[in-house]
Amino acid sequence: MTIRELIVQQAAARPDAVYALSTEGTASISFAELDAGSRRLGALLRRHGLGPGDTVSLVMPNGLQTLRILLGAMSQGLIVNPVNLVSQTEQMRYVLDHSDCKLVFVAPEWEAPVRALLSGLDREVVLTVADPEGLRLPGEDEDEFSAAAVPASAVALLMYTSGTTGVPKGVMLTQANLVANARSISAEHALGPQDRVLGVLPLYHINAFAVTMLAPLAHGGSVAVAPRFSAARFWSQAFDAHCTWINVVPTIISFLLEGEVPQAEVLARIRFCRSASAALPPEHLLAFERKFGIGIVETMGLTECVAPCFSNPLEPAQRKLGSVGRPSGCEARVIDTACMTLPDGQRGEIAIRGPNVMRGYYKNESATTAAFTPDGWLRTGDLGHRDSDGFFYVTGRLKELIIKGGENIAPREIDEALLAHPAVLDAAAVGVPDRHYGQEILAAVVLREGMACTDDELREFCLQRLGRYKTPKIIRFVGELPRGPSGKVQRLKLLDS
Repeated sequence: MTIRELIVQQAAARPDAVYALSTEGTASISFAELDAGSRRLGALLRRHGLGPGDTVSLVMPNGLQTLRILLGAMSQGLIVNPVNLVSQTEQMRYVLDHSDCKLVFVAPEWEAPVRALLSGLDREVVLTVADPEGLRLPGEDEDEFSAAAVPASAVALLMYTSGTTGVPKGVMLTQANLVANARSISAEHALGPQDRVLGVLPLYHINAFAVTMLAPLAHGGSVAVAPRFSAARFWSQAFDAHCTWINVVPTIISFLLEGEVPQAEVLARIRFCRSASAALPPEHLLAFERKFGIGIVETMGLTECVAPCFSNPLEPAQRKLGSVGRPSGCEARVIDTACMTLPDGQRGEIAIRGPNVMRGYYKNESATTAAFTPDGWLRTGDLGHRDSDGFFYVTGRLKELIIKGGENIAPREIDEALLAHPAVLDAAAVGVPDRHYGQEILAAVVLREGMACTDDELREFCLQRLGRYKTPKIIRFVGELPRGPSGKVQRLKLLDS
């Protein structure tokens, strides 16, 4: 199945139902309008000389226009490349060049910098300025065009990884990949036409792209699109838009925990909170559920798998604290360095196989080959184990593993010990060079506003919970931790600070 087929299916079943609405006003898009708008976009792109298989980049924040361009272009068989707005200038230039895009849609505030980047490329690229909150594009008229049927195997999304350890890699995801996960998310959370999600995460990140934009297409629900996350407005946005569930990352949960509890009527309609993209500290999960009375479904995924590939059950009694859940829409196993399956309880690298797994990295055969085991399983780079009930636990990243005196130490274990201290808002551990042990442990700590604590106090706190060997040698107090757009801590960047 393809994105176009999802759109056409919903437009036929519930043409006047709202698919997306803005939190910034009264504007909305019905399924029928999404379908017609996709064909109008097809005509516009055709006039620019683009057709199936060509790549369209977007340098735009969230908005109804952003959403309709992404879906409309994919429905016409084009490849969309949403560009990370927090990229460094050189990374953005690299993505626009490497993606071979033929047209770039930009928000007004991005026109000048993107035009300057495009001027340095050795090919002609069309640049179109678009209002993210608009419902029409410059040059868009009533003409409609639908390209020939798009095969499910065609690449629909080219999304670049953050590139913290090198140049970004372009993940190629097919129409079938995207539809498979949209359906899996809908089934996993028992979502239906009555459900509406608050979309505060950026659409240039795979979580928002798959969970808040595509999943409602699969179950006939809707999304309330916010321009960005605002802790001050979050609950009122969810209430005013009549949202029934929320999709966030651990960083957002941390911010919300620092805020006030809204009135009961604001929370009453929300039946669950979905946390994704990075491991959620158990202390934060429990604190959120106690404070707001909303259960958290912890999940995990990665760009190479169209976001979620693990999920805890929707039923609260079946969830496991500290686990990312069971495989969702795919198979998963834990492997050793020889790519052999490890028994339950033993830690190794988590590997995944299923209909949601990427085709590969764009123009990077060596990276694609390295990403898969010889028998075709995707190597996630995440370290963890599976328990006897089939639940998976993630303890860190393969590249971020701290090896002290030959012993492997999972950074997350240290993070969680520090987060248990009442003065600590956020924390992350990383290995630093040491001439005796090979690596020692550095912990970066963010204190709660108005609270004080010394490094000696934190070190003593860790000694009681971790023992001397795993207690950080260096504790550095910082204003915030470096994070990518998904909310994951970029630990290796702590070494540069």
